Amino acid sequence: MATTSWFPTQVYRAALGARAVAALNRQLLREIRQLRLDDAAGRNWSARNYPGGFTSYASASRLHRLSPTFAALERLLGRHVRAFAGALDFDLTGRRLSMTDCWANIMPRGVVHGLHLHPLSSISGTYYVQIPRGSAGIKFEDPRLDRMMAAPPRRAACRASNRPWVLFDARPGQVILFESWLRHEVPPNPGRGERVSVSFNYGWF
Repeated sequence: MATTSWFPTQVYRAALGARAVAALNRQLLREIRQLRLDDAAGRNWSARNYPGGFTSYASASRLHRLSPTFAALERLLGRHVRAFAGALDFDLTGRRLSMTDCWANIMPRGVVHGLHLHPLSSISGTYYVQIPRGSAGIKFEDPRLDRMMAAPPRRAACRASNRPWVLFDARPGQVILFESWLRHEVPPNPGRGERVSVSFNYGWF
């Protein structure tokens, strides 16, 4: 008898790879902080839906079309998205994946981003701009979890491939990509500094 694994859930993680990533992150950080000051609609939405933090998700969600800095980030992300699409064996004949949404997130100490997914998209991801020491990463849920009606608990030292949750560390200059249907969350930020990231979606339709 042989046991094989089918229906994998793939997550892509890599350094952005830009030569001037530190300079890019400094400029992104300046623009994101300025956006928080200027974006009254974003602050109001965040107060209701993102307590203690700031996101431009509901107010300025196409930053790659508004800012040359975010447009530069989009260009740098392109090769990573193509590599991930290749690993997923996507057939993109006649079409291409294109960035549809791009927004900024600021999570001060104690802020959490609850479990969610990104509907109407193909590939989603996060790019990390500033991560305080000890800050939480991104946590992915096994997409089969709601179907495990009578499954026994996993061993404490179970293999990574059998865990119901997987936590990826967040590091400045790193990009993480995943299929948009994969539910994920960001645990509370325990650090004193602000956790700053850029989230985005790519669509094929």
